[in-house]
Amino acid sequence: MDRLDAMRVILAVVDAGSLSAASRKLGAPLPSVSRKVSELERFLGTNLLVRTSRRIQLTDAGRDYVAAARRIIADLEEAERRASGEYQTPRGALTITMPVEFGTRHVMPVALSFMAQFPEVTLRIATADRLTDMVEDQIDVAIRLGHLADSALYAVKAGEFRLLTCASRDYLARRGTPADPRDLADHDGILFGTQPMFWTYAVDGEELVCAPRTRMIVNTAANNLAAARGGVGVARLFDYQLTDEIRSGALVPILSDYAGDPRPVHIVYPRQGLLPLKVRAFLDWAAPRLRDACMRFDCG
Repeated sequence: MDRLDAMRVILAVVDAGSLSAASRKLGAPLPSVSRKVSELERFLGTNLLVRTSRRIQLTDAGRDYVAAARRIIADLEEAERRASGEYQTPRGALTITMPVEFGTRHVMPVALSFMAQFPEVTLRIATADRLTDMVEDQIDVAIRLGHLADSALYAVKAGEFRLLTCASRDYLARRGTPADPRDLADHDGILFGTQPMFWTYAVDGEELVCAPRTRMIVNTAANNLAAARGGVGVARLFDYQLTDEIRSGALVPILSDYAGDPRPVHIVYPRQGLLPLKVRAFLDWAAPRLRDACMRFDCG
């Protein structure tokens, strides 16, 4: 029996919550996963898991063994990273996750320049507009937009962005320019998503809900931009989505005095033991360049 392999299997079962889920996570047949758990229990002479129809539970011996297995696997992976020279020069695979549009527009250029500077690092890019479990999904670095929830992750602030209200020059020429968020009641608007129109503004020290009439509903930022450029009505988008349109004059920011506080951009990463040099190199490279990119968003 390969004891290290057995440790990894039992950890996968515990973390996934069931034998079948661990089978999918490991990409291994379910009978193989079940057999390895049984072989480990026979080798140890004790039950590690209590199997029920819905889930598995650890026995007292299982809790102790799993805690020890986690330490052993972590120490082994740390030793492997040291032996491979990962702490001496930036090298190896670096997995980065980022929001789809912000990542495509603003993080990818930084990532490409990082690759040119550090040729021994291989990047694995995953774009998704949802939070991922960085430890479970083995992600080294994530770009997060907005305020962070309390977590065990480390974070480096890499800029700010704002939510802007805008419309085309043609629309404003036809319908007039709102001077106060409450004026939006007399305007048409573009709704992003499927929820009722719900826009908030800071007015006279209070947060007010002020929204135009829904004229069009879209589910992508690209369609939101296209509708706004086409003069359908007033739209709300993030400044990082609007830089080109505002600079070209295709869209005009309005109600900028009521936009509210900016929201942060963070680079986050888990910290377990020494920080691999590839992660440190990316943090040092990306943070100032993203800050510079975010400063150019200020077009409201």
